[in-house]
Amino acid sequence: MILCDIGNTNATFCNDGVISKMKLDEFKEYKTNDKIYYICVNDETKNRLKDSKNFIDLEPYFELDTIYQGLGVDRIAVCYNIKDGVIVDAGSAITVDVMMNNKHLGGYILPGIFHMLKAYENISPRLKLPINSQIALDALPQRTTDAVSYGIVKPIVTLINDIARDKNVYFTGGDGQFLSKFFKNAIYDKNLVFRSMQNLIKQKRI
Repeated sequence: MILCDIGNTNATFCNDGVISKMKLDEFKEYKTNDKIYYICVNDETKNRLKDSKNFIDLEPYFELDTIYQGLGVDRIAVCYNIKDGVIVDAGSAITVDVMMNNKHLGGYILPGIFHMLKAYENISPRLKLPINSQIALDALPQRTTDAVSYGIVKPIVTLINDIARDKNVYFTGGDGQFLSKFFKNAIYDKNLVFRSMQNLIKQKRI
């Protein structure tokens, strides 16, 4: 079974547990005879695939109890397997969603860490600095490189903690593992989306 999660930057494949990525520009030329189950948040790519017999769009099969309007299939997929907890998908954007008793209560979206770093760089070339993966959030920074990292990470962690409290926090996405270390009830699962897709295919017998 080949699964594909198509975002706005990459198409990520899962083929029997093996993960691979392809830039969207490269994916435009991708051809295959294999059956591929996919979700897609990129409208241009989705329109291109809709008439392909090999690509099966899973979005119409997902069902989530929510009153949220316009919830993207990427967020539906990460919430699909979680009965209770906070789900954080930390990629190009950071999405935060709350599930309780199999019901989606709502959520919000933040810029991803990469885009926050680019925002600092746009303010001043002197702020073109890498994220400090060891940044401490319990003391004020004493150098600029830490000040930038603190300014990015602290608000993210504070916002998530504000709604998480004692709930489990499920992390996925490229920066998920990094952010998970700031939470005592963190569960990191890099394949959370693909597990949801697999379970949906089995449950709906697609």
